[in-house]
Amino acid sequence: MKKIYLGLSIAALTLALTACGGGKEAANNTTAPTAAPATTATAEKPADEANKAETRTIKYLDKEYTVPSKTERIAIVGSMESMEDSLVLNVKPVGAISVGGKFPEMFAPITGEATSIGEKIQPNLETILSLKPDVILGSSKFPPEMAEKLNKIAPTFPVSHISTNWEANLQLLGELTGKQAEAEKALNEYKSGIEAAKAKLGDGMKDKKVLVIRLRQGNINIYPEKVFFNPALYADLGLTAPEEVKAAKAQEIISMEKFTQINPDYLFIQFSPDENKDKPNALEDLQNNPIWKSVNAVKNGNVYVNVVDPLAQGGTAWSKTQFLKAAVEKLSAK
Repeated sequence: MKKIYLGLSIAALTLALTACGGGKEAANNTTAPTAAPATTATAEKPADEANKAETRTIKYLDKEYTVPSKTERIAIVGSMESMEDSLVLNVKPVGAISVGGKFPEMFAPITGEATSIGEKIQPNLETILSLKPDVILGSSKFPPEMAEKLNKIAPTFPVSHISTNWEANLQLLGELTGKQAEAEKALNEYKSGIEAAKAKLGDGMKDKKVLVIRLRQGNINIYPEKVFFNPALYADLGLTAPEEVKAAKAQEIISMEKFTQINPDYLFIQFSPDENKDKPNALEDLQNNPIWKSVNAVKNGNVYVNVVDPLAQGGTAWSKTQFLKAAVEKLSAK
């Protein structure tokens, strides 16, 4: 009878989720509904899930969320930031994001026993439901209708994709998993690393232009001063952001002409084949472009490709730590 009851419950909730309709990722949407109380999220689940009977409240980015007292089964849905935070804290989610139908190699330490819940913007709700998560780490990029669907499965956090919330994101995962001490240790180690990096660089980079670009669909993209890896360079290391970066409001495609006007002295390029499937030779084509070769960074051999994994989000504890180490090594070698 229990098996029959469980099957009927899952089937009923699956139908309810399907009726809610589909939703696509909204890149500029930074809000999502507060997670539903645990009693609502678990009302249609088997009564023998005792750990969901008791709840606790967690505050994240000035909002309160009610979750089960034990949040051992975590599903990461849409939040690559949470995937990276899991690397830092060695958290192994029951469900995780795949890229191109598989888990990226960079996440191998945490995905050995995980089930793919689908791609970042195309989560499989039935799979997520079958995993019976205690909590879901969603994305602040999700539209409200997707957040509503996920909240019907389990309490869902709209984990911020904004780089300046990187500390709050890591602390959230630490609180959910009982690894608050490990989270604080990672944050403190990064901050200590910044001071050591500044001392190593000295004043040598004071008047130099340092730029990070990302090639997507063959296009050169720059980011605002507080997005991607830029906070590590300009806020943390204290380097001066080019005027074009300061003026950028969001991810911005720039022409070759504008790129040469920036004329960086040091250039970091992030290039992933997954983001350039229609133009797999985009990086090689740029490198062979005579105009590209006129830029100071290229002429002086100060161009660095994928100093960290090209899928790295930039604004997370993992990204910032890895990039800081690699960038300082390159910048101090000249």
